[in-house]
Amino acid sequence: MLSVLVVDDDARVARNHADCVASMRGFAVTAVVHTGAAALEAVEAHRPDLVLLDLYLPDMSGIDVLRQLRTTSGAGGTAPADVLVISALRDVDSVRRAMHGGAVYYLIKPFDLDALREQLERFAATRDKLSGVDQVTQRDVDSVFGVQRPTTRQELPKGLTAETARLVAETLRAAGSDLSAVEVAERAGIARVTARRYLEYLCADGRAELRMRYGSAGRPEHRYRWVR
Repeated sequence: MLSVLVVDDDARVARNHADCVASMRGFAVTAVVHTGAAALEAVEAHRPDLVLLDLYLPDMSGIDVLRQLRTTSGAGGTAPADVLVISALRDVDSVRRAMHGGAVYYLIKPFDLDALREQLERFAATRDKLSGVDQVTQRDVDSVFGVQRPTTRQELPKGLTAETARLVAETLRAAGSDLSAVEVAERAGIARVTARRYLEYLCADGRAELRMRYGSAGRPEHRYRWVR
């Protein structure tokens, strides 16, 4: 379970965000607070994985909270909490300062809660990608940082055919939503193992992306979505 601290000066908005987090499998809300001081205390007490941080707080700027989190939450050998900024501030300076402070993303209010759900899914996928490994590839790094690199079309790995690759690609593109390897296999009329190999190829080629969905036991399910 990924633990999340919600920080917003508006109690109603904070509760909406907390309810959104709580509704997603694999996530749990550790606390909901409304001031910068309370946010710093809650991080110290709960050590959340992620902080949803509003920038407009009654006692201090959210940017100052972010800076303090970066200098104190990693004390004692613990990893500092990641921060997803949520703010109505649209000025470039606020966005830049949030980026320089290490925010993983910046959501501008108002927004549809689906936008928050998507960022939480991306956060979970990133944590999953970086867990249990000592080294990553450049493509892994690009995925984590959200960088779109211009690449040439990947060569088909040995044992894969262009005809089946087109079949899997068309199946995924026609779905209009994410699919599991099992669902792709059933729709394309191929074996699940075969579907997974082609889906991994399409992800490496940049035409599809892997997303994580957490089941009832909190275990992630690999879902694939067409992106271009």
